[in-house]
Amino acid sequence: MTHTPEDEWLWGWDPTPGIVSVWAEPDGRVTVWRRLPTTGELVRDEGRFRPWLLLSSLEDLAHLGPRLRPEAEGPAPHRITYQELEGPGALRYLVRSEDGRVLTSAVLQGASRRLGRALGHVRELPEDTVLSLPPEEQYLTASGRTYFRGLGFDALHRLQFDLETTGLEPDHDRIFLVALRTPEGQPETLEAHGDSDAAEAELLQRLAARIRACDPDVIENHNLHGFDLPFLAHRAKRLGVPLVLGRDGAPGLRQRPSSRGAALGRGTAGRANDPMRRTRYTLPGRELIDTLDAVLRHDFSARDLPGHGLKAVARHFGLAGPERELIPGPRVHQVFLQDPERVRRYARDDVTEAAGLARLLGGAAFALARMAPRRYERLADAGPATGVIDPLLVRAYLRAGAALPAHEAGDGTPHSGAALHLFATGVAKRVVKADVASMYPSLMRQYRISPKRDRLGALLSLVDRLVEQRLAAKALARDAAPGSAERHTHEALSAAMKLLVNSAYGYLGAAGLTRFSDVHAANEVTRRGREVLWLLCSELAHRGVTLLEADTDGVYFSVPEGWHEADERRVVSEVAALLPPRVQLAFDGRYAAMLSHEPKNYALQPYDGPLVLRGVAFRSSRAEPFGEDFLRRALRCLLAGDLSGVRDAFVETVTALRRRELPTLAVTARVRLTKDAPQYLATRERRRELPYEAVLASGRTQWTPGEHVRVYRAVGGRAGLLPDPETASPGSTAGDPRDYDAEFYARLLRETFAARLVRAMTPEDFATVFAAPEQLSLFASPLAQARPVLTVLLEPGNEAPS
Repeated sequence: MTHTPEDEWLWGWDPTPGIVSVWAEPDGRVTVWRRLPTTGELVRDEGRFRPWLLLSSLEDLAHLGPRLRPEAEGPAPHRITYQELEGPGALRYLVRSEDGRVLTSAVLQGASRRLGRALGHVRELPEDTVLSLPPEEQYLTASGRTYFRGLGFDALHRLQFDLETTGLEPDHDRIFLVALRTPEGQPETLEAHGDSDAAEAELLQRLAARIRACDPDVIENHNLHGFDLPFLAHRAKRLGVPLVLGRDGAPGLRQRPSSRGAALGRGTAGRANDPMRRTRYTLPGRELIDTLDAVLRHDFSARDLPGHGLKAVARHFGLAGPERELIPGPRVHQVFLQDPERVRRYARDDVTEAAGLARLLGGAAFALARMAPRRYERLADAGPATGVIDPLLVRAYLRAGAALPAHEAGDGTPHSGAALHLFATGVAKRVVKADVASMYPSLMRQYRISPKRDRLGALLSLVDRLVEQRLAAKALARDAAPGSAERHTHEALSAAMKLLVNSAYGYLGAAGLTRFSDVHAANEVTRRGREVLWLLCSELAHRGVTLLEADTDGVYFSVPEGWHEADERRVVSEVAALLPPRVQLAFDGRYAAMLSHEPKNYALQPYDGPLVLRGVAFRSSRAEPFGEDFLRRALRCLLAGDLSGVRDAFVETVTALRRRELPTLAVTARVRLTKDAPQYLATRERRRELPYEAVLASGRTQWTPGEHVRVYRAVGGRAGLLPDPETASPGSTAGDPRDYDAEFYARLLRETFAARLVRAMTPEDFATVFAAPEQLSLFASPLAQARPVLTVLLEPGNEAPS
């Protein structure tokens, strides 16, 4: 690897291989665990580093007198040294000490005197006066080291564990079984021998001993930080069991702040103002990875998951086997008392699927840890802008000896929105997708648009190298054998680099949130983007196509009858040649038909393959399954030009509802509870809400804010609650009351789901297709000649809209 300054900004500069975990203390002690790439042997290195802070002024250290000395004189015991960094940045004094506690104490003492009030933490100082990082990040930033050099993902020793509990409230519910999957891939279970405190305590001791014996680099599970670790920590504390899970013994589980933390318990522990909701856990020598983070990151961009729970996601990605044991969560302990082997299978399946999910979706965070100076576990739940790009830029500036700017709120200039054009609605035939690869980062590179305060040009340099090296990673992935560790590593690296590249523009425009934000530069990128998008749309239109939708990701258009794929590719190539050199337009797919409903909401029927649905109008975790099933059937007919088939789908669905042939699960909505019981009960007399009424009607008096439930409207206006299908066997009808309000759901079908097809028909045809089922004989005949319609809303002109 080259060692230009720009490459060091991206990768660091210390070549130490195989780091799998770093644990640093505020007093300057650091332990580094490394797995040697050649042998897989684990090595433990102990050392010291000099903790540091960045300050805007030395005023708060003036009280040290001769104990405050220039860095050039060298470190000495009981001294704090300073180095003035170059350039105009506000944070210009790098201060160091042999012990970080001494350093922060000195700063707080001086700041308390200056402000006339006691300060307990550097976080209480304004952001424009200090930058303080966790000890591990101080060490990695200053040393130029990063995780996983020379290692592939499969070289990590990974362990998964999952708790089975008698309930969700750790104050009185117990852990009765733990499933564990060893780094060698062997699932096993540990069980409490009885239901006493002593039996549970002994189980927790065996779990800790088993983890230490397996000695994993990484511990994984789905919702690990949201449930398993906080529940385990709570029970261990109540039982007086020391949780020695790390590689260094004490301190055991430590808490760390996070934007998404535990939401444990149904009572006050789950309230929005509970600090536990902003807490995660950390251990010396092991990285704690929650696969829910990777799922949320994937679904933020793909929007293709049926839910975020382990069972639903594993089923979606094909990780769940046909014999997968499924038990509704509230019944697990009851089933264990009657059929313990069934629960053992269920728990072993959980950890096996968690391991598969971590490998499938966790590669990007693994690759990011090879670049950014942060612990692997922190990068797994970090946002790409503040969590990855900011640390890279901080390291770059300190490596260059340059002062850093402080966060600025901005001058009030609004951030202009991304370009988006809806040219036509309804059904189009012979549809082509032309993809624009990373338009905004490409424009930043093309026109060298960078933050005003980034005087080193570090952000653009990082984007340049990420783009170049991503192409190399993609090529290496293509050349590697399918399914191999090499392909997985290079694909993960490519995905991580794409994530960072596509975050650069968002970083630029996040006024007040990122260190180098510049809304004026971001608006210039947006302006250029509008020009380019309008240019390519105009050029496509001049070549005889019908534009459907365009945004910064690409353009959908319909081609004339008689065109072949070669014609479609030729048009895209011709227009691509007219765009700025770094803006790449590529042929990305062709489809038999498309329903254009609203911006970013559409349905595509490939020439060969299943229906593709995009946008919340067609895919929503809250939507009732019967409505989505109807939409899929109706859309297939609609896109084939068969309005009679749409009518049949509607009539058959209404009839099935009225005869209650559909299971109750089909009419439920999956909703998230945002209030706890006291909050809801305080307003219940004024406004009753179906989800909470359903929970109360089920006999529950407490629940956790953030919990998802399946609810429906029953006959007589009652509220009903069903178990989530993520824990129900496919096709199961056990416990199905079939007491839903059929007429309510028949109205919902027409007024909500059928309404998403309104732009594809004339008003007369829409009224005919969705007339009451008993009118079928009166209206069947006219539909034989009816066809979907396409309505052009906008024609591109010669000038881009402002």
